[in-house]
Amino acid sequence: MTGHQSKMQAAASSLFRPSFPFRPSGFPFYYGWVVLVASTIGLVMSAPGQTIGVSVFTEPLLKQTGLSRLQFSNAYLLGTLTSGLMLPAAGRLLDRIGVRRGVVYASLALGATLAALSQLAGLTEIATNLGAASATAAYVILTVGFVGLRFTGQGVLTLACRTMLGRWFERRRGLVSSISAPFATLSFASSPLLLSGWVEKSGWSGAWLEMALAIGLGMTLFGWLFFRETPEESGLEIDGGRATPQENPARRDPNSPNQTSIPDATRREALRSPTFWLVTLAVANHAMVGTGISLHIVDLGAAAGLSEAQSLRVFLPVTLISVPTGIALGLAVDRCAIRPLIQAMMVGQLLMFGLAPHLGSPPLYALCLAGWGFSGGFYGPLTVAALPNLFGRAHLGAIQGVMMMVIVIASALGPALLAGAQSLFGSYETGLHLLAALPCMLFVVAAFGSDPTERP
Repeated sequence: MTGHQSKMQAAASSLFRPSFPFRPSGFPFYYGWVVLVASTIGLVMSAPGQTIGVSVFTEPLLKQTGLSRLQFSNAYLLGTLTSGLMLPAAGRLLDRIGVRRGVVYASLALGATLAALSQLAGLTEIATNLGAASATAAYVILTVGFVGLRFTGQGVLTLACRTMLGRWFERRRGLVSSISAPFATLSFASSPLLLSGWVEKSGWSGAWLEMALAIGLGMTLFGWLFFRETPEESGLEIDGGRATPQENPARRDPNSPNQTSIPDATRREALRSPTFWLVTLAVANHAMVGTGISLHIVDLGAAAGLSEAQSLRVFLPVTLISVPTGIALGLAVDRCAIRPLIQAMMVGQLLMFGLAPHLGSPPLYALCLAGWGFSGGFYGPLTVAALPNLFGRAHLGAIQGVMMMVIVIASALGPALLAGAQSLFGSYETGLHLLAALPCMLFVVAAFGSDPTERP
């Protein structure tokens, strides 16, 4: 390594010092509350990489590329599956380089991906001039673009925000997740309206290019300014107070009357724990079937005798139910065992999955939406607070990376499963009733065993 390269590396490292450009320990209040705001903003800024953000661009892209709806869906499915399989490695890398570098790199990459996709027409023309068929070129470019969008937005940016938030709180993890999740949920729920207005004003290409600047420059700078690794590294004690940076961020054994420390789990140890898979599959269940129902909601509602407007109205009451549920659940995660909470979530999922084909009946409609919103309220607290509570903070990025992989893959498969069931059985009803067996099985599994307090 040359002297010039060494100087460049030293300069880069100095930019990410915990004390630069300001010391978190110098704030008059616990810096974790800044982390809460910063991580929530980061989650909101991941919207262009989320399904709800991409969906606004579907019709303009179909018109631009000439692809069929099936080809477009397959490109999105392939991009989502590929990005999901990459997330465990991203989680391990995040533990090595830190969430501050992670959010900077993810924001830059998401901005670059959006900028490249904004030039889809030009890139397709270049590929066509080189001899490729126009439809094939557009399909390949979109697939690669979807890999980038899903990996950087829904994947690494989201993972960095959740990992950082989990590292800065211990006694109040559930509380902060219950504060963060409703803001993210409401932002995602309102994003289609905002993004569709953006597309109407600037066109799909202009909107993506402007988002690229907002995220590639704005979120990158914001993340560098306010993201920090752990309270100990910043000279603070978790949940508030002062500490030396060398203190071990050990967690407490809830079964010990003396609150003795127990070692944090490695990724391998977490993956050997049945509770990890119970939590992960419970959340993935909701992501899989919820995404499938959301994508096919107009068709599903039409089969039940609802108009398109009536079908699309389901999302507002679902959100209004999930927000207070998430707040209550966040408080419960800090005080209760995980397994009974999983069982409660499965009751909500059973109502959601089993009654979704019966939206034409007012009582069943109300029960379905109540179950949907109730189950959705568990999503934020379980993805932010449950894993660090169970397995500690030392390898949280690697552990959450596996959870995110399962969630992303499940959300990609859900729409295809429901479409396949509709094609095979002639309606969504049989497929959704079969999927309702999943929460029933997890409810039974959750009744056995206990939450891990010792390493497997």
